[in-house]
Amino acid sequence: MSESLGQFEQIILTAILSLRDEAYGVTIHEKAVQLATPRKISPGAVYITLDRLEDKGLISSWLSDPTPERGGRSKRFYRLEALGERALEESAATARRVWETVAEIWGDVAEGVRRRPKWSPARPR
Repeated sequence: MSESLGQFEQIILTAILSLRDEAYGVTIHEKAVQLATPRKISPGAVYITLDRLEDKGLISSWLSDPTPERGGRSKRFYRLEALGERALEESAATARRVWETVAEIWGDVAEGVRRRPKWSPARPR
């Protein structure tokens, strides 16, 4: 089993996965903001997490050729490595199991309709 991912790491890996060949710092931050709404995400948190994920071998990065639009600077692009794909897949499977359990008890919360739980929690006397 791969290393367990935190929720923010899952968001960043999902952003990289969805952006494919356009996954660089700015676009990853933008996608992460969409995925985490209404939670706020700073660009600094994204870059720190990208460094950590790369140190863990879950992603890799490379520099593009310098571009005139960036004043001759390069962009750092990111991609998922096999280890990162496995870790994200395991996290998604866990999230699916959690969601299915919640939906079984509360009904389809995604539709905005929440039934009362099928059980009554014990209340202290």
